[in-house]
Amino acid sequence: MQRKAYVPGVAALLAALLAGCTSGSGDTGASDNANPGEPGTATAAAEPGRYRTLPEPCGVVGDDTLDSLLPGLQEVTDEQQREQAYEGEATLTYDTDRKVGCRWKVESATATDHLLVDFERVVSYDSTVSDATQAEQLFAAKQLAADLPEPSSAPPPSPSNSSPSPSSTPSPSSTAATAATAAASATSSPSDSSPSPSSSPTDLQPRTLDDLGDEAFVDDALSDSGSTGEQRKVTVAFRTSNVIVTIEYEEQPTTVGTVPDSEEMQDKARNLASQLADSLSG
Repeated sequence: MQRKAYVPGVAALLAALLAGCTSGSGDTGASDNANPGEPGTATAAAEPGRYRTLPEPCGVVGDDTLDSLLPGLQEVTDEQQREQAYEGEATLTYDTDRKVGCRWKVESATATDHLLVDFERVVSYDSTVSDATQAEQLFAAKQLAADLPEPSSAPPPSPSNSSPSPSSTPSPSSTAATAATAAASATSSPSDSSPSPSSSPTDLQPRTLDDLGDEAFVDDALSDSGSTGEQRKVTVAFRTSNVIVTIEYEEQPTTVGTVPDSEEMQDKARNLASQLADSLSG
């Protein structure tokens, strides 16, 4: 009987097809049985930050705002020097995609004012941590370093028109003591009850802010420079997604004993912060 000829090429092709089928069925089984989180399973990367660039810091503050923060600008008579004063000076940085800043210093007849605006774009190098989450952690450390005081909670005052109960009716001795205290207060000088210039109302104390960015805080520090008036430094910092913005506003009066107004400086710094937050959102 005549034998059929053996064709090596066909045998090799059949062997390859059989091997491919076996391998495919095995791979499918391994994929179906794999559990999430085990080695070899792909993990979705965290989302990148909202911001990929930073604004030009020396051009982001308008002239009208600078006039308000730095009154000495209006006193500069030389036109070229005044233009340079408005332009500010860029802070030293090695990566303008990650960190930029600008500072101004202007002297006037009554004080020397400093302004610093700083932008930091946070980028996470951990694929499981988003840029915004990394920025949130850095901002939390920044706020912790500011050492803000705990918010005070004073008890509400009692109604003035409430009538005392019979058990709380003052005795004659307590009535006399109260009258003596009132007489002593009437004879004391008015300055005894006035707050000291360096004291601030509770609502001006360093605190967190709810109306600025994703999170924010304001710090207010007063220091004695010795030879001149007391120097006040107001810091407003806020975070929007993966960008952290810091404003430092300082004023040192030229007259000894003069104290910069806390409310005025905080209002100016917060207004600037709101403008910068709006420019980032636009």
